[in-house]
Amino acid sequence: MFLGLDLGTSGLKAVLVDEGQAVVSSATAPLTVSRPHPGWSEQDPAQWWSALEQVLDVLKARHPAELAAVRGIGLSGQQHGAVLLDADDRVLRPCILWNDTRASAECAALEAAWPDLRRVAGNIAMPGFTAPKLLWLRAHEPEIFSRTARVLLPKAWLRLALTGEAVEEMSDASGTLWLDVAARAWSVEALAATGLPLTAMPRLVEGSGPAGSLRPDLAQAWGMTTPPLFAGGAGDNAAGAVGLGAIRPGDAFVSLGTSGVLFATTDGAQPYPEGTVHAFCHALPGLWHQMGVTLSAAASLAWWAGIAGTDEASLVAEIGRVERPSAALFLPYLAGERTPHNDGAVRGAFAGLSAGTDRPALTQAVMEGVAFSLRDCLDAVRASGTRVEAADVIGGGSRSRAWIRILASVLDIPLSPLAEGEHGGAFGAARLARLAVTGEAPETICTPPERGATVLPDRSLAEAYAERLSRYRGLYPALRALAG
Repeated sequence: MFLGLDLGTSGLKAVLVDEGQAVVSSATAPLTVSRPHPGWSEQDPAQWWSALEQVLDVLKARHPAELAAVRGIGLSGQQHGAVLLDADDRVLRPCILWNDTRASAECAALEAAWPDLRRVAGNIAMPGFTAPKLLWLRAHEPEIFSRTARVLLPKAWLRLALTGEAVEEMSDASGTLWLDVAARAWSVEALAATGLPLTAMPRLVEGSGPAGSLRPDLAQAWGMTTPPLFAGGAGDNAAGAVGLGAIRPGDAFVSLGTSGVLFATTDGAQPYPEGTVHAFCHALPGLWHQMGVTLSAAASLAWWAGIAGTDEASLVAEIGRVERPSAALFLPYLAGERTPHNDGAVRGAFAGLSAGTDRPALTQAVMEGVAFSLRDCLDAVRASGTRVEAADVIGGGSRSRAWIRILASVLDIPLSPLAEGEHGGAFGAARLARLAVTGEAPETICTPPERGATVLPDRSLAEAYAERLSRYRGLYPALRALAG
């Protein structure tokens, strides 16, 4: 048996997976976010520990024999958060989360202090990453900064509490701006630019490598026969890729979740910060990945459903089979945009409205606008030199055949919906736990789930969308000017 733990922003999830890779049971405990000031987003790590105890107690009550037989544990989690510890590993303040924007000004300061940042870290400085948060703390909470002996990402703190060891793996470390992504090692220069020594970092392992064992007292409390071995684990997107089998160069998937992600596996580090493409290490040795991100994907349709006073499924049903582009255009910048603009201030818009524009036309425009934003992601990834010829599709939006047809025609590549299941990163973490314990070849374990029927681009739609894409892109400068 293997256990996967996924520390998300809104909940902590655990899945028990057997030797045949079937999910035996799962449990989730909710988490809350504190927002003490505008733009701030924090969580108390003590809340994570309480959630962990809840899910393990549930699994023990439901499946005591299976939990007792667990041989390996894998961790997945939200990226970029900064957990500050003193010399005795005591938490100094709440964790500053990935979606906290207070360190916007510090991003420019960091790039000025270390001009090689984009080349070595492989990414542009953004307030969501970990390093700018430390510059903010040095300026605004100097007493806390002076007492900081160690900085851990959220799942690494959970591992420390579970094993007593400070260990991080490559995919999560890539999102700090302190990792030399090509060398898969901490950068002393990057750390110096934020006033930190190398000793402030945990030791690094690969996601499928051993990373400590469960404390004997905890193993006894949860009825485990032998303290299980931990795997390095993965950041949430890389763990999801392991769960989906996206572990070979050229593998790609599109996630139509709350946000949208175009994920491509590569066999080398391929930074393209000028296109706001994330270039991270993958969770397996010798692999990397790139991501283009749109901040409001399914969230855009949910927003429109709220305005329209109905649910998303009803809206999508109204548009029927899409035969031509909507006369309206929608730019999905409800929360700013990541790829390719790196613009937190820009906001969305409908354009091209007339007296004849009806609700189905606006719904279709929303779905097309998200697809155009993901085409921006695809083109940015391709501009870096990565080839993407086809992709799988996951996320809540993938349940809409109409949306996949629109997306295939806008991206102009074949798309295959996956039976993603509901376990996401936790399942990928359990797979990494198995690899750490058994040493099996990743390609024999990390296989994709069943694919649905592949959706090919509709040639007439693809040609029409190519023209609409040009108009869509032409509207961004006007919206940028309005944002000030």
